[in-house]
Amino acid sequence: MVESVTVTTGDGPMALSVARPSGAARGGVVVVQEAFGVNGHIEDVARRFADAGYLAVAPHLFHRTGDPVIPYGEIGRVMEHAQALTEAGLLSDVDSALGHLAEAGVASSRTGIVGFCMGGTVAMLTAVRRRIGAAVTFYGGGVAQGRFGMSPLVELAPGLQTPWLGLYGDKDAGIPVEDVEALRGALSAATVPAEIVRYPDAGHGFHCDQRPTTTGPRPPTPGPAPWPGSTPT
Repeated sequence: MVESVTVTTGDGPMALSVARPSGAARGGVVVVQEAFGVNGHIEDVARRFADAGYLAVAPHLFHRTGDPVIPYGEIGRVMEHAQALTEAGLLSDVDSALGHLAEAGVASSRTGIVGFCMGGTVAMLTAVRRRIGAAVTFYGGGVAQGRFGMSPLVELAPGLQTPWLGLYGDKDAGIPVEDVEALRGALSAATVPAEIVRYPDAGHGFHCDQRPTTTGPRPPTPGPAPWPGSTPT
């Protein structure tokens, strides 16, 4: 089961969805949401980690704007919440999640972070700014153009402090293969293990079994985009 606890961040209290293993934890994992909130998919991922013996926590990054769960078909509602995110705020939120794991006795060397879509960007940011056990990014955007006031991932990559794995689909309309390959090239300057795996037949969101993957053009998004030249996911 997934329970909710409250932790403190630099911008006030934040909910943390927690899935606990049945016995002693093998380690800890921070599970970072898509742009649709901490929904059933993210909670299911946390449960799967718990079933595998890990203490999993999912920070509710939209706590500054009401902590909504947004249906997959309503991407226009994402904007106001994504625009409230900043690099400093995201790191504060992740630090609070990491702190909860530390208080539970999980060493940083046995802690990982995994993020999906928007959360994938956050996972790589964490791998650059923090030193933990491992980080995994599923189709994280902002590769060539920065998000949340961050530098692009291609510029951040050489500064990785945490071993990192990036997983991308070649048919992702929002993250061109050439950008992914540019990111792969940038990883050569990293001082920790780092790797990218591309899936030729996969579109965006391929890990999620609760929505169709996106391979074609995305619908137009009303209002100003929070990230230049991109649609948030």
